[in-house]
Amino acid sequence: MFKAVNARFDIQKLERDQLNFWREKRIFQRTMDERAGGPTYVFYEGPPTANGKPGTHHVLARAFKDIFPRYKVMQGHYCLRAGGWDTHGLPVEIEVEKELGIKEKKDIEAYGIAAFNEKCRTSVLRYLTEWEKFTERIGFWVDLDNAYVTFENDYIQSVWWILKQFWEKNLLFEGYKVVPYCPRCGTALSSHEVSQGYDEVDDPSVYVRFPLRDKPGVYFLAWTTTPWTLPGNVALAVGKDIDYVQVEGPHPKGEGSENLILAAALMEKALVHPEEYRVVKRFKGSDLLGQHYNPLYTFLPVEKDYAYVVAGDFVSTDDGTGIVHIAPAFGADDLAVGEKFGLPVLRTVAPDGHFVDAVTNWRGVWFKEADPSITRDLKERGLMYKSGRYTHDYPFCWRCKNPLMYYARDTWFIRTTAYRDRLVALNQTINWVPEHIKDGRFGNWLDDVKDWALGRERYWGTPLPVWRDDVTGDMLCVGSVEELSELSGRDLSSMDLHRPYVDDVTFPNPKGTGGTMRRVPEVIDVWFDSGAMPIAQWGYPRKNSEMFKAQYPADYICEAVDQTRGWFYSLHAISTLLSDSVSYKNVICLGHILDEKGEKMSKSKGNIVDPWDVL
Repeated sequence: MFKAVNARFDIQKLERDQLNFWREKRIFQRTMDERAGGPTYVFYEGPPTANGKPGTHHVLARAFKDIFPRYKVMQGHYCLRAGGWDTHGLPVEIEVEKELGIKEKKDIEAYGIAAFNEKCRTSVLRYLTEWEKFTERIGFWVDLDNAYVTFENDYIQSVWWILKQFWEKNLLFEGYKVVPYCPRCGTALSSHEVSQGYDEVDDPSVYVRFPLRDKPGVYFLAWTTTPWTLPGNVALAVGKDIDYVQVEGPHPKGEGSENLILAAALMEKALVHPEEYRVVKRFKGSDLLGQHYNPLYTFLPVEKDYAYVVAGDFVSTDDGTGIVHIAPAFGADDLAVGEKFGLPVLRTVAPDGHFVDAVTNWRGVWFKEADPSITRDLKERGLMYKSGRYTHDYPFCWRCKNPLMYYARDTWFIRTTAYRDRLVALNQTINWVPEHIKDGRFGNWLDDVKDWALGRERYWGTPLPVWRDDVTGDMLCVGSVEELSELSGRDLSSMDLHRPYVDDVTFPNPKGTGGTMRRVPEVIDVWFDSGAMPIAQWGYPRKNSEMFKAQYPADYICEAVDQTRGWFYSLHAISTLLSDSVSYKNVICLGHILDEKGEKMSKSKGNIVDPWDVL
C-alpha cells in the first residue's frame, strides 16, 4: 500500500514539475514562435461560457482537441491556437435572473436593462480563473492570454458586418411565421436550439367531435395532442385524395345513433368499437371541402368566414383520423393554410404563455395547464369522442426547461433555405469522424434545413443592427460603428454597443423623407455569435485582414455530437452564405459522458463531475 501511495505522490510531483517547466520556459509560446513562417495548420476552439465551472466532459473534449495541433507542430507546422469565450445569450441571462430572484421577463425591464446587462457582463467570466487553471492542469495548449470575447465591440462589429452582407444579399428579413417560442423567456428560438431540448412526455390524446352546421347528429372527427389549441381552431384540413367515410354507430348516451366522418384507413384505430359502426357514405377528401361546422368555442370576435373544411397536403393516414384541426396561431402548417384561405388567426394565448382575458373559461391559465380542463369541458358538452394519453417527444427551452409553444410571431430570419443545396454540397467536402455523421445526423439536418430564426426578444446579446423609420417603415442595416456614427452625426467609437445604449441612437431617414430611424428591439441568436468566430475573432474586416485570410478555413475542429446542430451548424451556415466556403475541413464528433442515470452531463443540468476530483 505504501508503495502505491508513494508512486501516486511521485506521479503528482512529476506532473507539477512538468507544468512548471512548460510555464517557466514558455514552451507553448515557443512552439508557435519557432514555427512562424512554416506551413500553417488552423485549429478553431469552440468557445465555452465561463459563467459555469468546467466538467469532466471538457477534459475529454480538450484532450481530443489537443492531439492534432501538437502532432502538426512536431511536424513543423505553425499552429495558432486562439482561445475564446462565448458570453451572450439566455445561458447568461438565466443565471443572472436566478441571482436577482427574477421570475418573469417583465421584471428585467423593471430592474433596468442597463443594470441587468451590467450584471451579465460581470457574471459571464465569473469562473475565468478556474477555467485557466483547469486548462493548464490538463495540458491543453491554447492561447487564453489573447482570447476573443464575444461581448467586445470589435467582435460585435464583425458580426454586424456579416449581417449587413446578408442584408445586401436579401438573406436577412423580417417575417410573420410560426416559430418555436419560449413563453417563459419571451423569445423565439431557432430550429437548432430546439433540437437540443426535446424530451419524452406523456400528453393528452383527444378525439373531438366537430358538429356539421347543417346536418344534426353528423360530426367531423379530429385528433390532437394539444387541447389547449382548440379554442383557437378556425378550420379542419383533409387530404383531397384520401378516402373518407361517414360511419353510423351507437350514440354515446344511448340515444339512437350518431354519424362520424373520418379517413377510411383509420377506422380500426380511431373508433372505440369499430365493429359497431357501419359505413353509410364514402367520399374523397375533395368532396368535403367547404363544408361548415359549428365552432367549438367563440371567445374571440371573428369577421371572416371560417369553421369549414380546407385541403392540406400535410394530412396523412399514419395516425389520428385523417382530419387535422387548424389553429393558425399555433402551427406552421396551420398558418400556411390560414394564409392560403384567408382564415382568421385567433391568438387565444398571450406571449407570456397564459390565456388572454377574452378566453373567459381559462383566463390567465398557463397554456399546458389548461389541457385537463378543456378536455373535461368538451366531455361535458358531448363533443369529446374519446381521450387518453400519448407518449412522444416534445420540445422544451434548451435553457429554462419550460415547454415551448409553436407561436405566430413577427421575427427576424436568415434565409438559409435559399442555400440548402450549397450547404449539402459543401458538407460533402468535409472529413467527418465518425464518417456516418456526414450523411446521417448532420446531413439529415441540412436536407431539412429551415430559415434561421435569428431575432431574440431579450437583452444581453449582440443587437440586431437594423434601423426602421417610425413613419414610413423604411429599413437599413448598419455594418459598423463608423457607419452608425456617420448616420447619427456623432462620434460613437467609445460607446458600449449593447442595449440600452445602442437603442438610444436615432437619426433622420437618409432619404430625406419620413421620420426618425430607430433600432428594432431584438438582439440575435447567441449561436450566430459563436458561428461567426472565424471572422469576428480577428475583428475582420476592420482589422487583421491578412491574419483572417491565413486562418480561414480551419483544418480541424472537435466538439461533442450535440454540436452538429449547434456550433458545427452555425459555422457551416454562416461560411456557406457569406463566402461559399466550408468553415472547417476536418471534424471529430465526440459522444457524451453520461451520469449514473444515463443522462448527458451538462452544466445546465448540474450533473457534472468535478474534474478536479478525477484529476
